[in-house]
Amino acid sequence: MARFEEADKRLFENIWICMKCNSKNKSGKGKPRKCRNCKGKRFRLKHKVKKSGK
Repeated sequence: MARFEEADKRLFENIWICMKCNSKNKSGKGKPRKCRNCKGKRFRLKHKVKKSGK
């Protein structure tokens, strides 16, 4: 299945993962202030899937 820029933006842009409980937090601009589940403050961006080169 082909990957489109619009789909990549929807799946990976502005999605932050909580380092404490691993929940996904969408944020319109920048990092969220606190997690929606555990109220933690440590986040990372969602990892992008690398294309396999054959």
